[in-house]
Amino acid sequence: MERSSASTGAVRPRFPADTAALAVLISGGLDSAILLGEALQEYTAVHPLYVRNGLYWESVEFHHLRGFLERVASSALQPLQVFDLPLRDLYGNHWSITGENVPDADSADEAVFLPGRNALLLVKPLLWCHLHGVRAVALGSLHSNPFPDATPAFFTAYQQAMNQAVGGQVRIVCPFAGLTKVEVMHRGRGLPLEWTFSCIHPVAGRHCGRCNKCAERRRAFAAAGLVDRTAYAREDSCTA
Repeated sequence: MERSSASTGAVRPRFPADTAALAVLISGGLDSAILLGEALQEYTAVHPLYVRNGLYWESVEFHHLRGFLERVASSALQPLQVFDLPLRDLYGNHWSITGENVPDADSADEAVFLPGRNALLLVKPLLWCHLHGVRAVALGSLHSNPFPDATPAFFTAYQQAMNQAVGGQVRIVCPFAGLTKVEVMHRGRGLPLEWTFSCIHPVAGRHCGRCNKCAERRRAFAAAGLVDRTAYAREDSCTA
């Protein structure tokens, strides 16, 4: 399904072509939201799946996700499925639970690593797909993702293990794996990106403007030449 894009010069995302339905693991962040918007143009049924782990930012993230889904509603968009998998007993006093000592705008990408993140996020969505006859679940993971649970080898092994466990054939697909962040942002033109959410330390329901993910978000808009309509609590704190 690779076709050239007149607007960006990039190849099209690699969506599976042998199914009319696709599940999308969505957090409400830029990549997964743009992935969902793209999938709505490709499939007759798109199932957004959200996993609630009890992390510090999730209530604000979930509010933004609801707003985004309302604004991209179409006949293809299916009801949001929400799964609960609380991690407080596992993560304990980790910054992602407490909101304390959150990686700031000057920290490296590796500072926001959450142990086992994709393994935990995928287990219930994969089982849901198996139980509901959906043959593939898509993630917005990019090739530049630095974490060990975001590699093609990990996804292949995890997919095989889960399918063996249930006698299934559900695939994990990463349609944006061959695209850069800028290319993905270009694909989001026309989407209500102000309703996406990236922050790991929200303030009064807004992006804090000071954390690692706010800085990454600001840079993504700037690099793509897109207007950033995000409401930051601290407009002067993200480095471009």
